[in-house]
This record gives sequence, C-alpha cells and structure tokens, in this order.
Amino acid sequence: MSTHDYTEVDKKEDLKVLHGMGYAQELQRSMSRFSNFAISFSIICILSGGINSFAQATSSIGGAGAGIGWIVGCAVSGVFALAMAQIASAYPTAGGLYHWASILGNRFTGWLTAWLNLLGLITVLGAINIGTSFFFVGTFGGAFGLSGTAGEIVTFVAVITILQALLNHFGIKLTAMLTDASGFLILGTTAVLIVACLVFAPAIDITRLWTFTNYSGEAGGNVFPQSDSMLYLFLLCLLLPVYTITGYDASAHTSEETLKAAHSVPRAIVSSVVWSSLAGWVMLCAIVLAIPDLAAGAKQGWSVFFETMNAIMPGWLKQLLYLAIFVAQFLCGLATVTSASRMLFAFSRDGGMPVGSASLAKVSPTYRTPVNAIWTAAALEIIYVFLAQFISIGGTNIYTIVVNSTLVFLFLSFIIPITLGMMTFGTAKWPHPGPWNLGAGLFKLVCVLSIIGMVIIFYIAIQPPNDKVFWITVGFVILTAILWYGFENRRFQGPPIGEEIAKRQAAIKAAEVAVGETGR
Repeated sequence: MSTHDYTEVDKKEDLKVLHGMGYAQELQRSMSRFSNFAISFSIICILSGGINSFAQATSSIGGAGAGIGWIVGCAVSGVFALAMAQIASAYPTAGGLYHWASILGNRFTGWLTAWLNLLGLITVLGAINIGTSFFFVGTFGGAFGLSGTAGEIVTFVAVITILQALLNHFGIKLTAMLTDASGFLILGTTAVLIVACLVFAPAIDITRLWTFTNYSGEAGGNVFPQSDSMLYLFLLCLLLPVYTITGYDASAHTSEETLKAAHSVPRAIVSSVVWSSLAGWVMLCAIVLAIPDLAAGAKQGWSVFFETMNAIMPGWLKQLLYLAIFVAQFLCGLATVTSASRMLFAFSRDGGMPVGSASLAKVSPTYRTPVNAIWTAAALEIIYVFLAQFISIGGTNIYTIVVNSTLVFLFLSFIIPITLGMMTFGTAKWPHPGPWNLGAGLFKLVCVLSIIGMVIIFYIAIQPPNDKVFWITVGFVILTAILWYGFENRRFQGPPIGEEIAKRQAAIKAAEVAVGETGR
C-alpha cells in the first residue's frame, strides 16, 4: 500500500485502533506496507548474519548445513513469525511484544517481555555493528591502516552508531527511504553473489547440499567442539538460520508509523521471513558449491567465506560485492536502531523505565520521532560494545557470551506473548482477532510449534562453547524476580486497560495537538 491508496476511512480506522488501546498518534504514520516489510527484511539481512555466521553450517555438518539445516532453521523462525503476525494484527502498537504480553497476560508478563526484548535489541544492535566493523576491517581495513584492535572496533562502532541514530533522528520518512533501498540492495547483491559463485566455482558438486560430514573440532576450525553425534551437530548448525532470521518484530515496533497497520504489519512480518529464507537458502547453497575443497574450507573455520571469495572471485568483483555487503550491514544496524528506540519509547510512555521514562517517551514535534529514545538506545549500545570488547570472564570475551544470550532473550520475548495468545485466543482477554486471521486451529498449532522451537533454540544456544548462556539466563530470571517483587510490582502500572483507556482521551488529544497531528 502507498500513501496514495491511504483514504480518510483508513486513517480513521488506524486512529480508532490506536486510541482504543489508550495511545495518541504522536509518531508520524507514513510508512507503506513495503516500507514496513523492508525494515524487518533489512534487520534480518542475510548479507549480515548469513555471511558472518556462515561457518556454523560448514563447520558442523558440511554442505548439508546450508542445503538442509537452513531450511529447518527457517521453518522454526517461520512458525514464530506466523504466530506473532496473528497477534500484531489485533494489537498494532509500537510496544509490540511488550504490549501483547501485558494485554494477554498481566503486568508482570508485560514487564518481563519488555526487558527481554529491550536487552535483546540493544545487544543485537551491538552484535550487528561489531560484525559490520570486523567485516570492514577484514575487507577494506588495510587501506586505512586498521588491524582490528579492540580500540579500533569500539571507535568504528561508535561512529557508525552515531550516524545511524542521526539518520533516525530526522524522521521515519528518511529511515523508510533508506531501508526501502536496503531491501533492493540486499536482493540485488545476493543475486550477483549467487551468479558469481556459480560462474566462478571450480566445479559444481550438487550432492554437497545433502551430504552430512562431521567437521566438528579441528576439522572445522574449532568453531564447535569435537563430537561424534551427527544429530547433535545438525542441531548446532541451526544456529545459523535461527540467528540470521530474527528481528522481524521491527515491523510490529513501527506499527504506529505504518499505514493500515492491522493489515500491513502481519503481512510484513511473514513476508520478510519468507523472502529472507528463500534468498538466503539459494545464496548459502551457491557459496557451498563454490568452495574449491569443502574439507579444506571447513577447516578454515570462521574465515571460510572470505577464503572462498579470495580463491575464486576476480578482485574487482569481490571488492564491489564487499562494498555492497558493507552498506547493507550498515543499513541493517540503522533499522535495528529504529526497532530498539520504538521499543524503548513505548515501554517508557507506560512508565516502564525506573528513571527517565517521561523524557524517553517524548516525541519531537519537528521530526515526529522519539529522539531521546533513539539517542539513549544508541548510547547504551556503544557502552555495551565498549564493555564487550575490553572485559573477559574466565578468559572468554563478554561479546562471545552475550551474543548467544541475545538469541535466547529475543526468542523468549517472542514466546511469552505467543504462549499467552494461545491460551487467551477466543476468551474475554482476546475476544476478536484482527483482520489478518489464521483461524483458531491453525493459530494454536503454530503456537505449539513455536514452543517446541523455543525448546530447541534454548538447547542449542547453551551448548559448549556457549554453556555460560545457561547461567546468564538463570541469573536473569533470578534478578528479574527480585526486582519485580522487591520494587517494580508496586511501581509499574503497565499499559492502559479498561476504564483507564477512557480516562486518557483528553491526554491523547493534547498529545496529538502538541506534535501537530491533525487526524482527529
């Protein structure tokens, strides 16, 4: 849908839904359906996670990690996306997961989901920008005298994060324009990479894509510890698609800026996963087929992609691809700043943050963006990256520990509202679905499959060398219980529900007047 197709009836419907949940139209509603799709597609960014984590396929079970493992992992993410789309259609707000968990559950489930999602978004932004920094150093760093020291990485991350926040500051139209372009850039670059890999491959052995070979331990560059269990290694290879195909909650977080959100957002969530899964599968298969010697490639561990490009690709084409990939990764971070800032804004307008909620919930009348939330999210990410690069625990870098915890935190923030939705669909808490409706039977089935998927994700995320993730998760659960029952239970009121929504109508009108919204 474009702005030209957006009628007064549509506008009134969007306002009715938002006002019915007790919120004002402070953010600018100008994102098309494609833009809402593009922001999730840009965060998923198969040119970021798919390339930077490619070794998790080859260094576990070889070519089948891409040919078969990617399909299974994407199916896991897909059932989460379907379940979330159903809920997003009924409750299209910037708070997304937090709001769903509050309405379908209670104040505690909403508060817990908010912190899981917020911490996940801040740390995944750090992971994306750290990955982008290492990619730049590895491909173009020599020309700038960069060697990838911790100080250089922190500085590089700070610079690109500030630029990403600045672009977000100046309005959703600019952000949407850039993420729209990112969608085309990702698809175009992926297509060129696929063709180049197939054209310059020394030989094409299609059987690689379904052949299981044990490349754990030394044979796989020690990406994973040595194991004799192919089933175990197959589960580990799922980390690649599951880590890559995430971030589609961004479509929900930009609901209040999207035209016909109840219709557009669920479609964007599902289509971003589908297109990323399909394009990513073809890309990874092409890279596997292009590796001159699969055993030698697997042994290169995390360097397998770059060593393959060095071995087969003409220098000029390789550099052009690297430049396009770098830009796509930068725009991936840009979209993640958008998602994190909207989550922080939405949680803050309900008083979720212990301090500074009123400031973080302010929207600029000039740019119609939550500028304080944008810069706070950026600052928190830079602080996290600084700590992650300079502090180690038991000889393990904090970044390595946290990046795997991030996966658990994000999917836990997905599964809480999904589980609550399964239990409350058709009850007084959730009497009516939104316009995008799977039907009760299919919706509950994908919810059950999502819960099974969560068990699988948690299991593979805590395996060595990431076993510290289990204790981080346990520690987080204990800490949240202490904070909730000791402090937040008395302070945090949650989103407006019932009579509180009616009481807010005057405040809603005043808030919209303050930012120049003329929709009422």
